[in-house]
Amino acid sequence: MKKVDLYTDGACSGNPGPGGYGIVLIYNNNKKEFSGFCDNTTNNRMELTAVVEGLKKLKEKCDVTIYTDSAYVSNAFLNGWVENWQKNNWKTANKKEVLNLDLWKELLNEMLKHNVSWVKVKGHADNEFNNLCDKLATGEIAKNTK
Repeated sequence: MKKVDLYTDGACSGNPGPGGYGIVLIYNNNKKEFSGFCDNTTNNRMELTAVVEGLKKLKEKCDVTIYTDSAYVSNAFLNGWVENWQKNNWKTANKKEVLNLDLWKELLNEMLKHNVSWVKVKGHADNEFNNLCDKLATGEIAKNTK
């Protein structure tokens, strides 16, 4: 099975406000970059969108390692939040509706197609691909809000 590294980042100018996401896919030393824009969104929605859109780029079942600087996204899987939300009918530990439910469900659906593992990286630090994703995401905001 193909091993793919998926780096993602989301950004927002204001929260809510115009947002962008960046994706870097790496397979066999081949690197592809993608990005997108949303005119009225939140930072967390952009972080989730980046992962969903990155997984959608894969044409066959892969072993995917997802690298994100988003605690919101990574902790949902690394700390078992998503499983608990599902058991509790998509309610958080404090009985509130899970925000961004549409994207969480879409992400879970995309994850079913692959073997996924998660790595939380430090944002705005020394990870070149995370930094590239950030540049792609903020670039989308700059390009679309002139």
